[in-house]
Amino acid sequence: EFEAHGRQVPLPYGVYNLDDLKTYGRQKGWCPYFLARYSILHANIVVYSYHYLLDPKIANLVSKELAKKSVVVFDEAHNIDNVCIDSMGVNVTRKTLDRCQANIAVLQATIQKIKDTDAQKLKEEYRRLVEGLKEANIARETDIYMANPVLPDEVLQEAVPGSIRTAEHFLGFLKRFLEYLKSRLRVHHVVQESPPSFLKDVFEKVCIERKPLQFCAERLQSLLRTLEIADISDFSPITLIANFATLVSTYSKGCTILIEPFDDRTPTIANPILHFSCMDASIAIKPVFERFQSVVITSGTLSPLDIYPKILDFRPVTMATFTMTLARTCLCPMIVGRGNDQVAISSKFETREDIAVIRNYGNLLLEMSAVVPDGIVAFFTSYQYMENIVASWYEQGILENIQRNKLLFIETQDGAETSMALEKYQEACENGRGAILLSVARGKVSEGIDFVHHYGRAVIMFGVPYVYTQSRILKRFARADKRGKLPRWIQEHITDANLNLTLDEAVQVAKYFLRQMAQPFRKEDQLGLSLLTFEQLQSEETLHKVQEIAHHV
Repeated sequence: EFEAHGRQVPLPYGVYNLDDLKTYGRQKGWCPYFLARYSILHANIVVYSYHYLLDPKIANLVSKELAKKSVVVFDEAHNIDNVCIDSMGVNVTRKTLDRCQANIAVLQATIQKIKDTDAQKLKEEYRRLVEGLKEANIARETDIYMANPVLPDEVLQEAVPGSIRTAEHFLGFLKRFLEYLKSRLRVHHVVQESPPSFLKDVFEKVCIERKPLQFCAERLQSLLRTLEIADISDFSPITLIANFATLVSTYSKGCTILIEPFDDRTPTIANPILHFSCMDASIAIKPVFERFQSVVITSGTLSPLDIYPKILDFRPVTMATFTMTLARTCLCPMIVGRGNDQVAISSKFETREDIAVIRNYGNLLLEMSAVVPDGIVAFFTSYQYMENIVASWYEQGILENIQRNKLLFIETQDGAETSMALEKYQEACENGRGAILLSVARGKVSEGIDFVHHYGRAVIMFGVPYVYTQSRILKRFARADKRGKLPRWIQEHITDANLNLTLDEAVQVAKYFLRQMAQPFRKEDQLGLSLLTFEQLQSEETLHKVQEIAHHV
């Protein structure tokens, strides 16, 4: 162990990724998972996924001990509202409920065994619950995160309700709740209701009150700890139901319950599903804003900027948009609105399956693959739409022609396949063969992968990835996405002449632009524009600007 400021640190200084921790753990005979969790407290910088802070179920395990003075940076945060909403959502199917019953049977058997061998253990747990939530008390004393970020602080200060304190009573309670959910899933038409009306119905049908439901997630965690269950993942169905119980009884505003008899895509098969959907992104991020001193939200595509404080319900201390400082225009956005046959190209739901539209999309990719060097990345609006279009291109013989110009790689919903496709795509760009990567907006490839230089000489968006507006959940989210909502650095370079081009016009614009880009570009050309000159560096004004930025940060 290593000393740092008088504290013991398990790791020597350095940067560790998962593999490094595994290797180090193997050398020392330590578990890399617990080593990572322990090391978080000593690290200067921790890089991890949003979910570790925003998803109450995970944040409780990983992030609860981070200091109040930590600086939290959400990078690539254009998607943060969706992550917040997803992390508070729960979907319950009939299958989930069947698995829950199996979970309860195992828990009952385990409790019976413990009663025969170590009754003291259950008595000890009961005593702890009578005293109030032990973790919550620790949280208040040491200013760490509350034990279960799903619950507001005022709830945590109470003891677990008497009706669910003993293990047997709690399991009986869960059984009743399960029976109620089963009856609710026997639906023949769509039901939508608010959490208060759902709770009223639970009380009327099975006499379950709101208070014990609120403590369901906490009470289950306590039981699983007491029973020393080795593999908690086996109990994920019952954990899901307990989380749902806690959420539905805690958040009356900003959430809704939807029960559907079948999936939108398979309307003939009865597979009922209950969605607990959070409509308010600010609920999940609120504990983060309350707890940390500095929270920074940043992305190259946070646009329009002023909508984020509204969605996430916070008052920004400072807001800044930086334009791209370019010594020459190395960006050429175009909107191709028509094919050479003058047929309007559109991804509108009504016309996007039109054979002429699909053919024009194919011709656009074919023409671009002939004039653009190295790599082209093409984005479709969904996996399903991409599959339909690629199948049509194959039948029309367009695919064969495209492959004469460049190699074709396709992103799929399989993570391993996609990373292999990415690797080969980059290889083809490296060795001069040139490649096209067909991928999906908001898919695996679109988030956080950088197509720099020859990896992305052109990006083609086949249609605008509006969300599926017929979805019942999204019909509450009606937003108009117009040109003004594009990031400023794109808006600045769109000229009126490039707003509704035909295929041929687009090819001509691309050829001219690429010829400009192929001209030698020297360091001297950038001085004073995208690079500071030596004189500028020494000037008072620059110094003042740097101090101002530092002050804001």
